[in-house]
Amino acid sequence: MNFYGIWAIYSFELARLRRTMLQSIASPVISTSLYFVVFGAAIGSRMAEIDGVSYGAFIIPGLIMLMLLNESISNASFGIYMPKFTGTIYEVLSAPVSPAEIVIGYVGAAATKSVILGLLILMTARLFVPYEIQHPVWMLGFLILTAITFSLFGFIIGIWADGFEKLQIIPLMIVTPLAFLGGSFYSITMLPPFWQTVTLFNPVVYLISGFRWSFYGVADVHIGVSVGMTLVFLLICLSLVWLVFKTGYRLKP
Repeated sequence: MNFYGIWAIYSFELARLRRTMLQSIASPVISTSLYFVVFGAAIGSRMAEIDGVSYGAFIIPGLIMLMLLNESISNASFGIYMPKFTGTIYEVLSAPVSPAEIVIGYVGAAATKSVILGLLILMTARLFVPYEIQHPVWMLGFLILTAITFSLFGFIIGIWADGFEKLQIIPLMIVTPLAFLGGSFYSITMLPPFWQTVTLFNPVVYLISGFRWSFYGVADVHIGVSVGMTLVFLLICLSLVWLVFKTGYRLKP
């Protein structure tokens, strides 16, 4: 294992975080804080509790997960797309690092950024809404697992994309709507039975449900199912990444 090569890619990608602090950190924190102000403090104070949890606190896991999914995908997709765009990807491919080491460097950096941002938003939420974390270890584990999984997904999108506009198609048109319809702002038990069944086909439901369980011990789906579905998606992403390097899809002429 070429740890020097992994660290070179990892540290290079993390350096971009310092250069774009306003865009990478301040912007997501401020935009998520607006959700806490509007839904948590303003609207939440006038709504009944959900599963024994105040509405303002109830939406915290969903909002963090919404941000985490989008930032993980964006960080990873942009990180691998830029070397393709500038042509420096061939230097990376010809360097003495294996495909696994390349993926660890890029995906590890993207996941690290997302986890840092998720923790910052979690601390920011304390300014607006009181909340508790019943299972902090599970919470951190689920945060890291989700960040790695969707950073891998973003890595695949970055390889697939052949233009800047394609980097935003899936996050904006698929992931964000699925997150909003996956229980970010409500419990799926509030839906009619038919729509509850339909919602269970939304993979984001399992992410939000499991993450919310780590906070309050309540969930729409059993925690074991949530973890299992996340691991299944992780394995699918790993398989696709392996296939990309095996075939050289959009990496080699």
